[in-house]
Amino acid sequence: MNAYNRSSGKVAVADIVGGPLAPQLSGVVYFREVYGGTWVSVEVNGLPPYQPATDGKNPIGPHGFHIHQMGDCTVGKPENPFQAAGGHWNPYNQPHGNHAGDFPVIFSNNGYAKMSFYTNKFTVDQVVGLSVIIHENPDDYRTQPAGDAGRRLACGVIGWS
Repeated sequence: MNAYNRSSGKVAVADIVGGPLAPQLSGVVYFREVYGGTWVSVEVNGLPPYQPATDGKNPIGPHGFHIHQMGDCTVGKPENPFQAAGGHWNPYNQPHGNHAGDFPVIFSNNGYAKMSFYTNKFTVDQVVGLSVIIHENPDDYRTQPAGDAGRRLACGVIGWS
């Protein structure tokens, strides 16, 4: 029996809403408690098309994807939205790339993405009340403290389903 089939029944969800940089972006992230950790599933639509790096600028996509410290998706400044969500969630004071809130990047397929993964870095109870952010650029998993993932395109507060 795999970990996904050994669920405790606790499920949290974040409805993803695009901000001024990607108003068409929407989706959902589920957090399901499973034996030994958490199964995370994301499905989003409206991601911006991939643009390769040029002239010293980062590429647009694949998109950085993280849990952030605060459950606040207030847009704030339209050119730099969702700063109220705070920085990456890092309860164990780890270097970037190993934060509990560091997730795999999201690859867009004509604006659509769907993926799932397992993590043992947190339980569902620990993330309820925090937020999920989708970034404009890929996470490099090494630049401190946030992986150079760029501007915040979309946000969702994690709550019980």
